[in-house]
This record gives sequence, C-alpha cells and structure tokens, in this order.
Amino acid sequence: MINFIKNRIKSSERLLKIYQNLIGYYPDNDQWCRIVMNRETKNMVQNLDYNTFSALEISGTDWSTFGFSEYQNVSYPNFDICFETLEEQFDIIIAEQVFEHLKYPYKAGLNAFKMLKADGFLLITTPFLLKIHPSPVDCTRWTPEGMLYFLEECGFSKDKIQTFGWGNRECVVANFKEWFPYNEKRHSLRNEPQFPIVVWALAKK
Repeated sequence: MINFIKNRIKSSERLLKIYQNLIGYYPDNDQWCRIVMNRETKNMVQNLDYNTFSALEISGTDWSTFGFSEYQNVSYPNFDICFETLEEQFDIIIAEQVFEHLKYPYKAGLNAFKMLKADGFLLITTPFLLKIHPSPVDCTRWTPEGMLYFLEECGFSKDKIQTFGWGNRECVVANFKEWFPYNEKRHSLRNEPQFPIVVWALAKK
C-alpha cells in the first residue's frame, strides 16, 4: 500500500512538471516582477567602490556574498529600524522589500540616514502595484516620484537621490494570485511607466 501511494505521488509530480513546462511555469526561477529591479540594483552598486564598503543589510542576507569589505545584517524583531540604530556607521545600507512593512517608515528613514557615513548610500526597494502581503504588516506604497520626496524628507539632498520603477500590465495581472516566476520565453521585460510594480532608489548622504 505504501509503495502504491509513493508511485502515485511520483506520477503526480511528473504530471505537474509536464504541465508546468507546457504553461511556462518554473517555480524555482526568480520572480518575474523582480528581474529588472535585481539586475539594475546590482549594476548600480557595482558601479560604486563597493569592495571597500562596510555594508548593513536590513532584514535579509541576499547581499552577503556580493563582495563588500565588511558586511552585517539585522532583522526584525531583534532589531527594529523604526526605533533603533547601531553604534557603527556604514558606507551602504540595503533595505530590500522592507519599508512597505514598517509602521513608521519615516522614523526608519531617519535612522538609516544616521547610520550612514558621510557620502554613504542607502539602497531601498519597495513594491507598488502588488497585492497586500503582511509580514507582519503591510502599510505603505511609493511611486518613484513619491520615493524621491520621502527620501528627501528623511534627510537626503534631492539632487543626490536616484529613483526608478519597473512594471507592465501583464506582470501586474500575473501576480494577482502569487509571485509569478519568470520565464524568458514567455514574459516581457518591457517597462510601462504608468504601471510600476516595483520601485527602487539609491540615495547618497
């Protein structure tokens, strides 16, 4: 009986993979909505003297192997950037898909500014046209223009802030149910500026 069940499971898994291949669904691929953003943010940091940088990543470890001279990360709830700062200052602070989940993003922005060295950088990425996804809460969205003024309010000079956005209607719809994985044969990376799914910025202190 156990072998019969195992065989049925294996058969179902094979059928699922066949179906996924037919519709171009590859669950292990990166999310479609993040492909351009991830590529562009990596390029932006690579154009800096990143290998001399001390880096702090907020709530993540994706940048741990990027090649910074020094790296550390902090995560909620052990560290709440809305109310806490570290004693150290950093050349770059990275907050990917974090600020939308903060109850007090303005306070967090001020604290990030405080933890940057002179001429340090804040790299921030957030969603815009994406469904609400509490972790543990989901509070805020910014357009590229809105992100510019938000970071200016947090202390950065307007002329030292670069903001960007990416999205298209097809990808917006694809993400209604889940974070849809990218298939380069089926999914367009064209940008429709009126439909930004993700927004990112690099601000210099």
